[in-house]
Amino acid sequence: MFDTVIIVDWSAANVPSPAKPSAHAIWVGLAREGAEEATYHRTRTTAEAAIMALLDTEVAAGRRVLLGCDFPMGYPTGFAGRLTGFRDAPAVWEWLAARIEDAPDNRNNRFDVAAQINTRMGGGGPFWGRPAGQVFATLPTTKAVDYDLLELPERRAVEVKVPKAQPVWKLYTTGSVGSQTLMGLPMIHRLAQRDDVTVWPFTAPEGAVVVAEIYPSLLATAVAKEDDTIKDCAQVRLLARALWRLAQKGRLPAFFEVPEVAREEGWILGAGHGALLAKALTWV
Repeated sequence: MFDTVIIVDWSAANVPSPAKPSAHAIWVGLAREGAEEATYHRTRTTAEAAIMALLDTEVAAGRRVLLGCDFPMGYPTGFAGRLTGFRDAPAVWEWLAARIEDAPDNRNNRFDVAAQINTRMGGGGPFWGRPAGQVFATLPTTKAVDYDLLELPERRAVEVKVPKAQPVWKLYTTGSVGSQTLMGLPMIHRLAQRDDVTVWPFTAPEGAVVVAEIYPSLLATAVAKEDDTIKDCAQVRLLARALWRLAQKGRLPAFFEVPEVAREEGWILGAGHGALLAKALTWV
């Protein structure tokens, strides 16, 4: 049972988002007691502070929280061990938190860190995609990566199950999620330091706050029918609503039943349950 559902649409922007609420920025959806709202945030610094404060408020009020973030929390099998020496996602979060630089105005070094990782992996990947103006010898602009040669999967198991989800290695251009992941996992590391937080599926979904990966496009059809002029806003509202209603009817436990590989790679909450998520939107 969750009393509150918070859904975060993250961003890897290198400058503050416009003052006027806009697409491709950070949106936070909230569903609680049958009501819902969405808030807009111009920078990762202010968004993270708002999320932490919201968690403090909810926990202090005795409400249990499901916090969903729209980026992978793990990488394909084998990556964590090769990067950190430990075959678990939290080791990657810590590694990135120590190296990612994220200024209050959103300036960041994500492409540099990706190039460093590629160098550690032999120089041929696994990351790819960057603006033409940022040149790194070991970070190709296009998918000139041989994953068989690297001995790393291109896609996580959940991305095979949800083919529309982009591989986490793609850092730039339409649909990419790799940059959001590099900029989001340091926050997951900080969240995991809280005594009231567990991050699923790497630990059991217990405690006052459960953090999970979400994929708002599971509700793409419903989102397309909304009147919101900003898709990101509609996505966080609707997914928060659907998950909250499922929680109230005791229908979420099945969402947490995932294969063993998820304990290293992570998993999208609701993968394989898109029809039920959409149906929940119609419940009263």
